Amino acid sequence: MTTQSKMILTSVWRKWLVENLQQGCTQAALVEAMMQNNFSYSSAVAYIAEVAAAHAINIASDKPVASGNFIYEGSRIAQGNTIQLTDQKVNVSLRVDQPDIVVVDNFLTTEECETLIALSKVKLERSEVIDPVTGESVIIHERSSEGCYFQREEDEFIKKLDTRISELMNWPVENGEGIQILHYSLGGEYRPHFDYFPVEQTGSTQHIATGGQRVATLVMYLNNVESGGETIFPEVGLKVVPRQGSAVYFSYCNSLGQIDPATLHGGEPIITGDKWIATKWMRQNSY
Repeated sequence: MTTQSKMILTSVWRKWLVENLQQGCTQAALVEAMMQNNFSYSSAVAYIAEVAAAHAINIASDKPVASGNFIYEGSRIAQGNTIQLTDQKVNVSLRVDQPDIVVVDNFLTTEECETLIALSKVKLERSEVIDPVTGESVIIHERSSEGCYFQREEDEFIKKLDTRISELMNWPVENGEGIQILHYSLGGEYRPHFDYFPVEQTGSTQHIATGGQRVATLVMYLNNVESGGETIFPEVGLKVVPRQGSAVYFSYCNSLGQIDPATLHGGEPIITGDKWIATKWMRQNSY
C-alpha cells in the first residue's frame, strides 16, 4: 500500500486531545494541528472521535464555510503514476492540483462493472436531487437519469468494492455513503452542480447534521460510451471521457471545513449509446 503510514496516538497526544476537547476546540482546529505533526487527515479524525467517545466529550460543532479563498492541502490520493491497492493496481492518467482531481484507470474489472450493472437493472428508479430549501429529495429536469443505491457493505461483493474505494480515497469506510448507480439513456445529462451541501441553503442543514459535510467524490465508469457523456469541470475546462473500469476522484472540503466551488461539475448529454456509472460520496464523519 502507498497510503500514508498511520501515526501512533501516544499518551501525550491523548492527553492533549482530552484537554483541548474539554476546552471546546473544534474538530477542524484539532485536525489542522495534528496534520502539522504528520498525522493524516483520516487518522486525526478517527483519533479525535475515539478520545471524545472514551471521555464522553461532545465534539464542538464545525460549521463548514464556503470560501472564495479555499486552502488546498494536497490530494488525499497517493502519489505516483501507479497506486498498488490491496487487491488492485491502478494507473493514474491525470492529476489536477487546484481543484483536486485525479483520474485512474483499471479501478474496476470488466466483470465487476458488468455485475454492478446487472444487479442494478432490477431496482432502477428515476434519480432525485436535494431540494435546497426543504432538504427533501425531488425529481428535476436538469437530472435525466435513473438510479439505485447499495447499502454500505451489504454483501461480500459490495464490501470488497467499498474497501477498495476507501483505500484509494484514503478515507474510512464508515464515512462513506452507499454506492449509487446511475444510468443515462440517449440524451441523458446532469447539468453542472456541486456534490457538497451548500451551507447557505437551509435544506443542507439536516444532511450535514448526519455525518457532516461531504468531502470527496469518486465516479466510476461501468461501460464505454460511444459518444458524449463526459464528466465536465467548467471552472477548469476539463472533460473526462467515460471508459469502462476507470474512475475520476475530486475533493472539495478541507480540514478547515471550507468547500471548494471550483469542483462544479456535470455530465454531458449522451449522443450515442448509454452510460452507467457508480458514485461514492465520503463524509467528514461516520455516516
